Amino acid sequence: MSGSDQNRARLIDVELDESIGRSTPDVEHERAVAIFDLIEENSFQPVNDSGAGPYRLKLSLAEQRLVFAVAREDGAAVVTHILSLTPLRRIVKDYYMICESYYDAIRSSTPSHIEAIDMGRRGLHDEGSQTLMDRLSGKIDIDFDTARRLFTLVCVLHWRG
Repeated sequence: MSGSDQNRARLIDVELDESIGRSTPDVEHERAVAIFDLIEENSFQPVNDSGAGPYRLKLSLAEQRLVFAVAREDGAAVVTHILSLTPLRRIVKDYYMICESYYDAIRSSTPSHIEAIDMGRRGLHDEGSQTLMDRLSGKIDIDFDTARRLFTLVCVLHWRG
């Protein structure tokens, strides 16, 4: 892919559905960092939309499904994909639990305990990222780093504080 194509096969804006309320400071921080990181560096190309980006993405939840509404830079709709959250449900639940343990540990545990929890947290995050990447296969082409940032946002859609 040429440099010009790479600049087009990317997200320039990510919006989370307005129905998602504010949450804890830890969750809000994760959301802001993930969106910032995602916008700064990503690889995002809807399948069969040959290089007509860059794109805007609106993520939302509808009837226990994840909605990816993709639009062009000017706001014109490109495609909407709706994914079942069932394959992610266990991973997200486990990720919540380990994140809570991690945030508690940061405040009161030894560095070695924090590191052990963080290793588990990163492992679950990788598993969720790969699952999301697999679920988007054939719909939206993304790389693993983009999948990691999107997985963080998927988790934020569930965390309501």
